[in-house]
Amino acid sequence: MNLTKRQILCFGAGALIGVPVSFLLKSSGNLSLAALGMMAVMLPLFFLAMYEKDGQPLEVVAKHFYEAKFKRPKTRPYKTKNYYALLVQQADVEMEVNRIVQNRKKQERQSGAGISITAAITRQRSFLRRV
Repeated sequence: MNLTKRQILCFGAGALIGVPVSFLLKSSGNLSLAALGMMAVMLPLFFLAMYEKDGQPLEVVAKHFYEAKFKRPKTRPYKTKNYYALLVQQADVEMEVNRIVQNRKKQERQSGAGISITAAITRQRSFLRRV
């Protein structure tokens, strides 16, 4: 039969509810009314068992519909991340770092009469090795 557990459960629940309803309505004497009443009670459960949209059962589709129509705000502005602004900001930071490094080198040249701090340290080490 290839029925899923969900379908078996819904069909069983429909039968458990529909058959007693048909017997109760049949006691009134009208067989057509009993059949229509049984179908009216069982159809929602059959629909719940068989309906699928995009692989999602009815209650999931109904939940998404409810959230979209009532729970979430009506207008949702479209927001994106501005990657161009991030690139510009990164370029500005790199330019600032380069400017700081250039100023540092300029100060070292002016204070050390053309000798950088690292060059002065290496000269000291070589002088101490000789002694």
